[in-house]
Amino acid sequence: MHSSHSVKSAGATVAIIGAGRLGGVLAEALRHGGLTVQGPLRRGDEFPDVDVALLCVPDAAIADAARVARPHARFIGHVSGATPLDDVDFSVHPLQTFTGDEASEVFRGIGCAIDGRTDAALAVAVHLVEVLGARAFRIDGEHRASYHAAASFASNLVLTVLDAAEQVAGAAGLQSGEARALLAPLVRQTVTNWESTGARVALTGPIARGDEQTVMRQRAAIAEALPGLVALFDELSASTRVLAGRPVAGGEADAEEVDAT
Repeated sequence: MHSSHSVKSAGATVAIIGAGRLGGVLAEALRHGGLTVQGPLRRGDEFPDVDVALLCVPDAAIADAARVARPHARFIGHVSGATPLDDVDFSVHPLQTFTGDEASEVFRGIGCAIDGRTDAALAVAVHLVEVLGARAFRIDGEHRASYHAAASFASNLVLTVLDAAEQVAGAAGLQSGEARALLAPLVRQTVTNWESTGARVALTGPIARGDEQTVMRQRAAIAEALPGLVALFDELSASTRVLAGRPVAGGEADAEEVDAT
C-alpha cells in the first residue's frame, strides 16, 4: 500500500495521472521541486502506491480516475478549475495557460486556486503549490464556476478577440504573422495598463472619447470584409460603451483628449 511518509517529507511520493498538456509540465516541476514523482501515467498503466495522486485528466474523466486511484493514494486531487471536490480530497488549479512545452519554472509566481475537503487535504494542496513556487489562494465550491469563468474571460475569450483582430488586419492587407507581430506590443501594453489601473482608466480609443463616427466606419469596414465578425464587434462595442460610461451609441462626444488608438 501507499507510503506512510508525511506529504511534506523528503520521501513523499506523487503520481501524476494524465499525460496531456499540463500533466507533463506539472510532473517535471514537482520533480524539480524535490518530490518523488511517478508519471505522468496514462490509462492502462500500473498504478503505484503513493502519498498523493494528482489527476490531470479531462473533467469528465475525474470520477473514474479517482476510483482507480483511491486504493493506492492517501490523498487524491484534481487540477480542474470548475469541477467540485465530490470525487477527490483537494484541488490545485494553476491560473495559467499551457501548451505542454513550458519549462518547470512556468509555475513560479503564478496564482493557484486551491480547495480541500479537510484541513489535511487543504494542507497537501498548499504544500504542492509551495513546491511549485506559486501562490495559493482558496476558492470554495460555491464560487468555483465564477472563478473559472473569470479565467476563461482572461484567456480563452481574449484569444477569440485577438483572432478577430488578426482577421481584420488581414482584410487591411497584413499577413497573419506580421499582424500578430505588430499588434502584440499593443496587446501587451494594454494588459500592463489594465493590471496597473483597471479597465476603465486604461480604456482608450474612439468609444472612450465618444467618437461614434469612427466606430461606425470601423463597423462598415468589418461588415464589408468579414460580415461574420459584425455581431462580435457590436457586442464588444456595446459593452465598451458601458465601461466608458457611454451606454447610448451615437451620443454627443465629450471633449476628451485624443489617444493613439
